[in-house]
Amino acid sequence: MSQEKVPIVATINEKEAYILLKRIMDISGAVIGIIITSLLLIIVAFAIKLEDPKGPVIFSQKRIGKNGKEFNMYKFRSMVTDAEFKLKELLELNETSGAMFKMKNDPRVTRVGKLIRKTSIDELPQFFNVLKGDMSLVGPRPPLPREVKDYNEYHKQRLLVVPGCTGLWQTSGRSNIGFEDMVHLDLEYINKRSILMDIKIIFKTFFVLFGSKDAF
Repeated sequence: MSQEKVPIVATINEKEAYILLKRIMDISGAVIGIIITSLLLIIVAFAIKLEDPKGPVIFSQKRIGKNGKEFNMYKFRSMVTDAEFKLKELLELNETSGAMFKMKNDPRVTRVGKLIRKTSIDELPQFFNVLKGDMSLVGPRPPLPREVKDYNEYHKQRLLVVPGCTGLWQTSGRSNIGFEDMVHLDLEYINKRSILMDIKIIFKTFFVLFGSKDAF
């Protein structure tokens, strides 16, 4: 992908109709998603607890949302309970560029965690973030506070909109895409976003979700 920078976003003034329709789609989609996956949510929760009875089922992590606002993002726990502490020992093994950490064979990931991360099932609790309004179904992925500390003004543009559960990055290669290309895709989405574009990304997500070789 070209490393050409997207110009400073000038189309951030969203129309009220788009904002309203997007929120209606988010709430409807999150409710339907929770209902459809309710049995799976229970099974995964049981499997996580069975493998590691002492650890929590849901992992709450501080993330940065729209306009730099901090919120708690929910995921099924896929790592050992002291994963953040062990991260310091693994930073030099980072397999992606820029302000992100990705490691294909991360020793902190549990057996159940490998499966739910591979299929993105670990992301399902984020339906509740969508209901709360912290996230949208579609948008840039919310970064960690430590990642944002390394952002320049160009990178910070991806924080101009509500972050999402899926987006152009997830449907374009995920972990095989470097940080700069991820930002490029996020800003492309921000400049072109529409209800139709959101719907297309959601449908494309279904095709790349399960068994994706790019997720780790």
